Amino acid sequence: MSATVAQNATILIIDDDDEIRYSLSRVLSFGNFVITQAASGEEGVAAVKKGPAPDLIFLDIRMGGMSGIEALQHIRSVNPKQLVVLMTAFGTAQTAIEAMKFGAFDYIMKPFEPAKVISLVEKALEAIAEMDAVGDYKPTINSEDYKEGIVGSSAAMQEVFKIIGQVTASDVTVMITGESGTGKELVARSICQHSHRAGKPFIAVNCAAIPDNLIESELFGHEKGSFTGATGQRIGKFELCDGGTIFLDEIGDMALATQTKILRVLQQGDIQRVGGTGTIKVDVRIIAATNKNLEEMVPAKEFREDLYYRLNVVRIKMPPLRDRVDDIPQIVDFCLQNLVKQRKTRVSKVSREAIEVLTGHNWPGNVRELENVVYRSAVIAQGDTILPKDLPPEIQVAIPPGLAPVTTDAPFKSSETAAAGLSRSADVPVSEENQLSVEEALDFLHDALSVEEQPILNRIEEEMVKRALTAASGNQVRAAERLGMTRTTLRKRIETYGLKP
Repeated sequence: MSATVAQNATILIIDDDDEIRYSLSRVLSFGNFVITQAASGEEGVAAVKKGPAPDLIFLDIRMGGMSGIEALQHIRSVNPKQLVVLMTAFGTAQTAIEAMKFGAFDYIMKPFEPAKVISLVEKALEAIAEMDAVGDYKPTINSEDYKEGIVGSSAAMQEVFKIIGQVTASDVTVMITGESGTGKELVARSICQHSHRAGKPFIAVNCAAIPDNLIESELFGHEKGSFTGATGQRIGKFELCDGGTIFLDEIGDMALATQTKILRVLQQGDIQRVGGTGTIKVDVRIIAATNKNLEEMVPAKEFREDLYYRLNVVRIKMPPLRDRVDDIPQIVDFCLQNLVKQRKTRVSKVSREAIEVLTGHNWPGNVRELENVVYRSAVIAQGDTILPKDLPPEIQVAIPPGLAPVTTDAPFKSSETAAAGLSRSADVPVSEENQLSVEEALDFLHDALSVEEQPILNRIEEEMVKRALTAASGNQVRAAERLGMTRTTLRKRIETYGLKP
């Protein structure tokens, strides 16, 4: 723990056992702490309310009068960011669950092992330092502007918004394609809400979730006795949706027999219930979606060609999240605002470092995966801010070690590297006598590169970007950190120099 972290930190010990308070104070004497004590839960809560708030509180669970859990709830209501370590002599599952449920930073067993106490204090105070030092991502959106849940200002999403606006004025059939989790249903709902059918039903049907022998009944209804188990007449989704919009999600999983009936609806505007003899007119707009490649399914006879052309009048292709990482901060902010409104979390902010980590992840599950990560991280976070350490382990692999910048002279360590015209790896072993100063290396580079047609700064920048990407094993977050630039700037350099990320 650095001296700056521990400098004048205040620690409050709340325990009705005089000996425990004394022994814990002795253990904590290793640091430059201001230690105060309270002999009961009531006294401890009063001290917190009176202020100033301590940096860290050690709180016993079992005390006469107000219990530690009750005291913790009162303390957290006064200061949601307060870090509290619960102390207990009973290491049961219930104790651990209750401690973390009500927002404890951690809990520690009695009798104390000094090394564990010291380690825990260091961890807590470093967490405080992180929360104080990080720049919080400032919300840039108003959730009221995104009532439909489609968030993003990237060029790719702007194209999606334009097409939505163009198709809302008519009843043209729309096909939405894209990977799972990109928000295809949200787009379908948005089309409906901005069309003249806005006040009419919107029904979403997941074609992949309904067995083939039931989907026709689900969509078109059935008559009594039409098949085993049909004990009465059933109205299908198309009839229920008359005048409105039906969204057929994962239509690529629909059986060929059902595809034929969907084609009839599109061509003639009527349906026939399973087991029925007459046709029923329906006025329904169809919006379909799939994450499959229908163009490949058609020649393979897995999807009807005539239905494909009927559905694919206007196509909206949803971009995967990895192709619009600039939208990630807005999506995270939107998710947090919704969680706060639903009172599912007290966390309302996310650190810039955490945003950098999130933008470095590949997001195979797209926006749905990001939403789950935000929810999970908000639950885990011990303050009011999501930090990199609160992210799931599979996301944290993108965290640059220490989030520390690289010194400016790092790229110019060896004369061998410079003499090779910046063509060799930066980690070539070099003896001390062959090393150049930064000034000498820059002079050498200036002279060596002056003969090239490409401007010197561009040549050096291109090579440094290549080397940073190589050193970071292709991780753009770490590479940007090494170069001292944002990931957005790095991506622009990659495009400028035609590099393979």
